Amino acid sequence: MRSPLDRLRHAVTFELLALGLAVPLGAVLFHLPVHDIGVVGVVSATLATLWNLIYNLLFDLVLRWRRGTTAKSIGLRVIHAVLFEAGLLALLLPFMAWYLGLTLVEALVMDLGFAAFYLVYAFAFNCAYDWLFPVPRPA
Repeated sequence: MRSPLDRLRHAVTFELLALGLAVPLGAVLFHLPVHDIGVVGVVSATLATLWNLIYNLLFDLVLRWRRGTTAKSIGLRVIHAVLFEAGLLALLLPFMAWYLGLTLVEALVMDLGFAAFYLVYAFAFNCAYDWLFPVPRPA
């Protein structure tokens, strides 16, 4: 399993890189000021970072308990990313609707757009992260 420091590096790197991509893209796609998307992005990144730390720890604990390893196949990575995004969607939807003055349906459409971006991004980022920082093998 990954160390707490490695999990923190993973989460912070994930969110900082994502913000650098998602804020300008979101402002252009949704025709909103960069500031508004930036605030939503920072709050979302903060919640997502906390969710990331909790979710990945729990996911790995369940994998180790059920399979004896935290190794993930491509199919398991897809499941991992989809479940992560579904949980994050439930956390972020009320905030986005309130802050941007949107209806829940409008916020859902916007959040689904961000979720689609993050779904692809999470898959690519996690594959790259595991390649750059492989999980240490047990002694």
